[in-house]
Amino acid sequence: MHSAVFLIEFGAIILGLGLLGRFAARFSFSPIPLYLLAGLAFGNGGLLPLGASEEFVAIGAEIGVILLLLMLGLEYTASDLVSNLKTQYPAGLVDFALNALPGAVAALLLGWGPVAAVVLAGVTWISSSGVIAKVLGDLGRLGNRETPVILSILVLEDLAMAVYLPIITALLAGVGLAAGSVTLAIALGVAGLVLFLALRYGRLISRFVSSDDPEKLLLVVLGLTLLVAGVAQQLQVSAAVGAFLVGIALSGEVAEGAHTLLSPLRDLFAAVFFVFFGLHTDPASIPPVILPALALAIVTALTKTATGYWAARRAGIGVKGRWRAGGTLVARGEFSIVIAGLAVSAGIQPQMGPFATAYVLVLVVIGPLTARFTEPVAAHLARRRSTPTPPAAGDGAVLAESAADLPKTGSDDVEAGSGASGRA
Repeated sequence: MHSAVFLIEFGAIILGLGLLGRFAARFSFSPIPLYLLAGLAFGNGGLLPLGASEEFVAIGAEIGVILLLLMLGLEYTASDLVSNLKTQYPAGLVDFALNALPGAVAALLLGWGPVAAVVLAGVTWISSSGVIAKVLGDLGRLGNRETPVILSILVLEDLAMAVYLPIITALLAGVGLAAGSVTLAIALGVAGLVLFLALRYGRLISRFVSSDDPEKLLLVVLGLTLLVAGVAQQLQVSAAVGAFLVGIALSGEVAEGAHTLLSPLRDLFAAVFFVFFGLHTDPASIPPVILPALALAIVTALTKTATGYWAARRAGIGVKGRWRAGGTLVARGEFSIVIAGLAVSAGIQPQMGPFATAYVLVLVVIGPLTARFTEPVAAHLARRRSTPTPPAAGDGAVLAESAADLPKTGSDDVEAGSGASGRA
C-alpha cells in the first residue's frame, strides 16, 4: 500500500512538473518560480501535504544540485578555472563586501546578536549556483561572453563556502579555536587536492572515464561524481564544489558525451530540487517576517546586480552583457537555506528559519525574472534618457545647425567603446 501511494505521489509530482515546464516554455520564461510555488502548495501547511514520497524527493533534490554543478564544470577546463580565478578574485572581494554586509547589518538591527549576524551575512552573500545554472541553460546563455564572469563569481563563492561553513559550524557549536582550525584545514586541503588532481591529471582522468558505450560512460561519470561529492561533504567541503571540480577534471570528447547523456537527468532532478525547497516551507511561517525579508531582498538584489555589472565591466564586457551578468546573479537558494538551517538547529535564533525562507523565496522567484529582464529594462531606460526634448518654437534652425556639426555615432559605437567584442 505504501509503495502504491509513493508511486502515485511521485508520478503526480513528475507529471505536474512537466505540465508546468510546458506552460513556462509557452510564455518564454523560466519554470523555476512555478516549481517553487508547486512545492509550497503541497508541502508542510500547504493545500495537500505529501508524505510517502518525501524522503525520495529529498534525495532527488540533493542529486539535482550535484548534477547542476557537474554540468557547469563540464563547460570549462581546469586551466580556464584557474585563469578566471586569478583575474576575477577582485570581483569576489567586491561581492563579499556588497552582499555579506547587508545581512550582518540586518541581523544586528533586528537584535539577533553577532553570531546570527555572521550567519545572515552568509545567507545574503551566496548566490544560488543551482538556480543560476538552470536559468543560464533555459535562456541559452551558456556561450555568452559574460557567462565566464558569472561562473567565476559563483565558483569563488562556492570555494569560499569551504572556508565559511567550517567557521560558522564552529561558532554555532561553541567549539574552541583549535578544533575549528582543524576542520578548516581539512576543508581547504580537500578542495585544493581535488583542484590539483584536475589540473595535473585531468587527461588521465578523462581517459579512465572515456568509453564508446553511452551506458558505461553514463554510469562511470555519474558514479564518480556522486562518490566525490559525498566524500567532499563528509570532509566538510560542499558536495556542490566536489561535483563542480569533477566536471572541471573531465575534458574533450568525454565532457561532450557526458553533457549530452546527463542533460535530461539534470533537468529532472533540478526540477525535483526546486519542488523540495517549496515542500519544506510552511506558508504560515512567512507572513510575520515577510516585510523585513522583502526589504533585505530588494537591497541585496541591487547589490548583486551592481556586483555583476562591475565584474563584467572590469572584464571588458559590453553594456548589455554587464546588465545581464548583474541580473543573473540575484537568485539565492540552496546554500542560503543550508546556512540558515545550521543556525536553527543550533537554537541561535528561532526566527532565522522563516526569515531566511521568505528571503530566499522572494529572490529565487525574482532571480529568473531579473536574469531575463534586467538588460532590456536598462536598455529601455537608457533610450528614454537619450531621447532629446522637443525644441522650442524658433529654436529649430539653431538645433539643426548644431546637429549638422556633430559626429554620427550609434549604439554600436558605444558598445564597441566598452572594449567588448563578439557577443555582448
